[in-house]
Amino acid sequence: MRVLVGGGSGFVGRELTRLLRDKGHDVTVISRHPGPGKITWAELQSHGLPPCDGAVNLAGENLMNPLRWWNESYKNDLFSSRINTTKALSQAIAASSSPPQSWVLVSGVACYKPSLTAQYTEDSDWTPFDLLSTLVQEWEAAARLPLHVAQSTKQVVIRPGAVLGRDGGAMKQMLLPFWLGLGGTQGSGRQPFPWIHVSDLAAIIAQALEPSVDAPSPSPRVLNGVTPALNTNYEFTKELGRVLRRPTVFPVPGFVMNAFMGSERAVVLTQGQKVVPKRTLESGFQFKYPDLTSALKEIVES
Repeated sequence: MRVLVGGGSGFVGRELTRLLRDKGHDVTVISRHPGPGKITWAELQSHGLPPCDGAVNLAGENLMNPLRWWNESYKNDLFSSRINTTKALSQAIAASSSPPQSWVLVSGVACYKPSLTAQYTEDSDWTPFDLLSTLVQEWEAAARLPLHVAQSTKQVVIRPGAVLGRDGGAMKQMLLPFWLGLGGTQGSGRQPFPWIHVSDLAAIIAQALEPSVDAPSPSPRVLNGVTPALNTNYEFTKELGRVLRRPTVFPVPGFVMNAFMGSERAVVLTQGQKVVPKRTLESGFQFKYPDLTSALKEIVES
């Protein structure tokens, strides 16, 4: 299978590219910079879609970039880096004389309103309620294919929670303070913490790229990319401290997170949603890291 991966040089993209190549698939990465096994976004727009059986978009400015202050410029980059690349790929697919069999977008669970009690599956209705849920709505809308193309190309949207892995994502910034014994809960600690190990997310994407036996639906199939374990921030914090054998006695109050990160961004850590991977499990997917203990041990010991 020939797979085109937008954002393939990022944290999740590197894991997905490794997995697909291990399975014997041919991977071309779309990147801002040219190189072996790559095309640039400019080349995609000028030359059109290269021959491929599947396409996936993972491109987007890092929401938790510690080097960027929360301001209008950063917010604009969060939107444009996701929506423009997604549009470029969906339009290239629509214009192709031989579109791929599958088209996968990886968005996020920020579409679901934070709650201590509500549980969300892929069937849950939602409407935008803040900046990040508005981003998810516009991002997923940019991926939609015209009806005549959707009749032959399977559309899948995967909504991951916090992606855990040693080489990037949330863990990259958390490990040092926890190693130093300065880790602690964020906000109240009672908020849900939907998460997934990067290897499992890559495997869900790879499964979604496989050709479907059924005729494609005109609407995208949504899969929640989270583990079945419904953990809280407190449980995550305590388990990470236990695996590292470090104390976790330095909680970070919500108002400090808001001041340091900007309240619209801090909400990702200080609030959360109980997200259930109902359709992901129904598809037969088996999580390699279904619980915090196995996931965090792999990350810390690798």
